[in-house]
Amino acid sequence: MTDIGFDMIAALAAVSFLAGFVDSIAGGGGLLTVPALLLAGLDPAQAIATNKVQGSVAAASATYTFGRKGLIEWRKAWGFTLVAFASSIAGALCVQFLPRAVLEVLIPVLLIAMAIYFALSRKMKDEDAHARMTALAFGLTAPVAIGFYDGIFGPGAGSFYMLAFVTLLGYGVVKATAHTKLVNFASNFGSLLLYASTGAVVWPVGLAMAGASFLGAQAGSRLAMHLGSRIIRPLLVLVSGLMALRLLLDPSNPWRQALQKVSLALF
Repeated sequence: MTDIGFDMIAALAAVSFLAGFVDSIAGGGGLLTVPALLLAGLDPAQAIATNKVQGSVAAASATYTFGRKGLIEWRKAWGFTLVAFASSIAGALCVQFLPRAVLEVLIPVLLIAMAIYFALSRKMKDEDAHARMTALAFGLTAPVAIGFYDGIFGPGAGSFYMLAFVTLLGYGVVKATAHTKLVNFASNFGSLLLYASTGAVVWPVGLAMAGASFLGAQAGSRLAMHLGSRIIRPLLVLVSGLMALRLLLDPSNPWRQALQKVSLALF
């Protein structure tokens, strides 16, 4: 890693403030922070690991704000949180054994499908709806799968959590956002512990970004509570679509490679 001066740290902090703001409402703050860290001179492993610092703090900041307003059902949520935490660690430990190419093919498709769902679904409202499963059944499925995915890969985990809370537990948009921030913090923090143990985290950069991300998440979570689905819904559509686009534009993505091969064969 090249030496990072005060001006670069200040720029990274500014990006983190915006990322924390977006993350607290719709997730996807890493769309901004990971590329910024790579541009600052960190290698990919350091960028991903360091990003977990600000991501964890942003999620914790938003969780605190939502929790103070009574939007989190703590008796149920603690179980979801512990499951997501353990599952993310398991995912991070298994990352070397699972085919990443499968995720790179599947995840953009799921994100595009979610963007369409968020845009068109009548269930995306501020009021709670009928739950499709019990809290116990939910805790044994959704946080397990999404937490594991977050430890392995990560992009879109917040959107997946959000979709699960709305469609499976019937939570209203603001309540679902509050619970998403809590379980997303757990899965972020679990993978951060593993990254920290390997020495991949650049702590001075990560802590500076975390401070700015904390403030951004405070502003974003307050706006989310004030405007509800009027801001959460369009941001979810936008962020899910952008995450899918970013994955598809990666030169190593199988979809892009397949398209290039088709183009060469035709032209």
